[in-house]
Amino acid sequence: MKKRFVAYIGLLCVCAAVFAAGCIQTQKLPKTEGKTITVAVSSDTGSMDPSGSIALTFLTYSAAALDELVTFDEEGEIEYRAAESYEVNEEKTVWTFHLRKNACWSNGSPVTAEDFLNTMTRALDPASGSGYVSYLFPIENAEAIYHGEKPAESLGAEAPDAYTLIFKLEEPCAYFLDLLRLPVYMPSCAKYADSVQSGWDKQADTSLSNGPFYLAEYEPKQYMVLKKNEQYWNKDAVHLGSIVYRFYDDQQSMANAYETNEVDIATSLNYTVMELYEGRPELMVTELIATRYIYPNLDAEPLGDVRVREALNLAIDREELCKIVGKDVSPTYNLVAKYLIDKTTGKYFAEEAAPPFTENVERAKQLLAEAGYPDGEGFPVLTYKYPTLEMDADTAQVIQAQLKENLNIDIKLVPQELQTNYADRHAKDFELCRMNWTADFADPYTYLSMLLSNSTYNCSNIQDEKYDALVRESETELDADKRVLLLHEAEQYAVGEQFYIIPLYGMKSCNLVDTDIIGIRQIPASGALEYRYADVKVK
Repeated sequence: MKKRFVAYIGLLCVCAAVFAAGCIQTQKLPKTEGKTITVAVSSDTGSMDPSGSIALTFLTYSAAALDELVTFDEEGEIEYRAAESYEVNEEKTVWTFHLRKNACWSNGSPVTAEDFLNTMTRALDPASGSGYVSYLFPIENAEAIYHGEKPAESLGAEAPDAYTLIFKLEEPCAYFLDLLRLPVYMPSCAKYADSVQSGWDKQADTSLSNGPFYLAEYEPKQYMVLKKNEQYWNKDAVHLGSIVYRFYDDQQSMANAYETNEVDIATSLNYTVMELYEGRPELMVTELIATRYIYPNLDAEPLGDVRVREALNLAIDREELCKIVGKDVSPTYNLVAKYLIDKTTGKYFAEEAAPPFTENVERAKQLLAEAGYPDGEGFPVLTYKYPTLEMDADTAQVIQAQLKENLNIDIKLVPQELQTNYADRHAKDFELCRMNWTADFADPYTYLSMLLSNSTYNCSNIQDEKYDALVRESETELDADKRVLLLHEAEQYAVGEQFYIIPLYGMKSCNLVDTDIIGIRQIPASGALEYRYADVKVK
């Protein structure tokens, strides 16, 4: 595939240094078959086990290699994948899914209900370290099993036969179908997927796939190769023979790799790409269903004081921040992503209500004084941990400067490798920590649930019965209009009254895609690109 060359400003000056620094850290070339696309993605992180501590790498892999039971297409209609049908009782508490009998793992063995149960039961073991396990809690006894209060056999999920999977819920769950695209509801072959520690997930002979592609080769920190799954029930709709994902440590390396034809697609690039490729067909700018924000640790003094948290929020000039960070970001005052669509109204959820708060430096100074720190006097130096990514580094420096200027307080910046940042956040080893959340499913609950007292993503030690009650009420409210009002009320309370987070900005994704590649779709829930049915034009 040939692409039109567009010279980067300054690229020729740094090209040699970039290659030396590691556009790709190996001379070994991956083996591919048939039509192949090569995609540049961010650094190799996390487990590949859906019941483990997964990150971007698994999400990239699963979008092409795993079939969930059902999902939603770009028009909001149900798309049946591993399941061919389902029914639900009148109370919306018993969901029965009928699996495809012609669905096979990539080694030819049948995909059964036991494989779905395998992921769920392993995720409910705290030793697995799943960040998504709380999304299993709507199922009967799931939360009690996770806390060791009931045996695993009591889980309200059962397989009366190989091709029937039944979920019994504690209460009606308005968004249950949305949950099914999460890792903990995806299958893992019971024959091999025994533990997150055994290493089965990154070995080609044991990491089986029930989707269009399977893992054929995995070179840590360098690349992974997915090949077409000839056992896939819908293989005739799959046009590519292979997808190669190459791992890069920074956005510039990904952009350079596209320029030099090392990759055919480069995603989530720096905003400067928008200017360099303006008007060219290779540029694809998409809305990400994501929010960049900061977690204040409520156990770290003085962040347990709501006046301090409010002061920090009100003292940040987000318009100025976004001007410096780039054209692909825009201010947000919400936790729920600014581009998430409300299914009930078809509008952006964040635009249906007033912003939770308004910036006000004078008010911020007053609040800090009321908390005992007039003009910042006596305020401790807080550390801010963030990944060593260009966007996050720029953001950190702007916030540090603004808080010094507006509140006369000092912030110590602590850049970290991405995996270290993840680990410290989950261990609650921070005072201020960068957080980014891309929606896992197209519902505000994917954001608001993270602040629940029992959420595994509640990294700031929030324990708020009022908030929990609001969100819990929204879970069981089946009237769509009433439910939306509850979700808005919960967000207004958490972000605009208690200031449990410091929202910063929403994002667009700048992608470069070779014009010979067709059939790329966007995943509605996250805005990410999906290649399972992509193709390469034949000239």
